[in-house]
Amino acid sequence: MGVIEMDFSDIRWDIIWSYRELFIRGIWITLGLTITGYLGGIVLGLFLGMGKLSKKKWVYYPSKYYVDFFRGTPLLVQILLIHLAIIPSIFGHSLGYFVSGSVALILNSAAYNAEIIRAGIQSIEKGQMEAARSLGMPNNIAMRHIILPQALRRMIPPLGNELIALLKDSSLVTVIAASDILYAGKVVAGAYNRFWEPYITVAILYLLLTYIFSKIINYVENRFSNSFVPKQKKGMFSIRR
Repeated sequence: MGVIEMDFSDIRWDIIWSYRELFIRGIWITLGLTITGYLGGIVLGLFLGMGKLSKKKWVYYPSKYYVDFFRGTPLLVQILLIHLAIIPSIFGHSLGYFVSGSVALILNSAAYNAEIIRAGIQSIEKGQMEAARSLGMPNNIAMRHIILPQALRRMIPPLGNELIALLKDSSLVTVIAASDILYAGKVVAGAYNRFWEPYITVAILYLLLTYIFSKIINYVENRFSNSFVPKQKKGMFSIRR
């Protein structure tokens, strides 16, 4: 089996420049898949996390089994199942790589976000809810205005880590011909039979996106930890002097 040798003085960045539009498109596709998967995963994960805290068995067990399945199976397998089996079975044909990839990332991310949200809510002292209920607050209002604002501060770091992980995991969608960053690298490598330039470029682009996301996450963490104060809303539970 031959070994590919590389003379670093012979690196041709002009190849990457000639395919710059493909890489730029790949960046937008990667960002679109990541953001769609993350936001959808947050929404679905919130319901699943609340479901895992529910005392109703018909709510708790479906949420538990969902989380166990999507955390216990490879994301690559989930992408292939959704793209090649589930969506064609429902609609009669494929809906394209972006829909399949987004659905897979949403469903997978939701399972991890559910555990983050559940742990964040459970980290708040039970006395907080008991005090709210003693004032006559319904459970849903107490959860929305008392528990979740406090739990959110503790959820931000792990939710930020999930965003970074999802950004890198989105590269797996290239297996269903998604024209993301990794796909652009594969095209260039196949066209020139050169591997250093395209895959170094892919690595640099992912590193750059990860760095930008990390800075945004750090800003949000500092914003919430240092100066975030929930606004007091006037209503039936407001206290006036």
